[in-house]
Amino acid sequence: MIDHVSIGVRDLAASAAFYDAVLGAIGLDRLVTRDGTVGWGKKYPEFWINLRADFVQSGDQGGVHVCLRAREQAHIDAFHRAAVEAGGTSDGAPGPRPEYTATYYAAFIRDPDGNKVEAVTF
Repeated sequence: MIDHVSIGVRDLAASAAFYDAVLGAIGLDRLVTRDGTVGWGKKYPEFWINLRADFVQSGDQGGVHVCLRAREQAHIDAFHRAAVEAGGTSDGAPGPRPEYTATYYAAFIRDPDGNKVEAVTF
């Protein structure tokens, strides 16, 4: 149903480097780099970041929440580790979330702009 998602960032180059590491951990490649925007995906750009000169960091309770599907638990673990090593923060360590469904395994991170990104596998 959803074709792609885009989020705003303050520093395109720094955020692109962050997402290269984080999204690469779950099998997404950088496919497009243009002035003001960068896109990652498998066959076409599904996840975009867009430069917003007037972007205000959203903090722990703001921003967007985007959830990306991964193939296996090891990818979720790598996603979380890459995010923290690249300057993001943990917003929920990798692990099962039985309160959602019996097979839900996810991790939550905040990017340097406060956007919340989750990776999940079932």
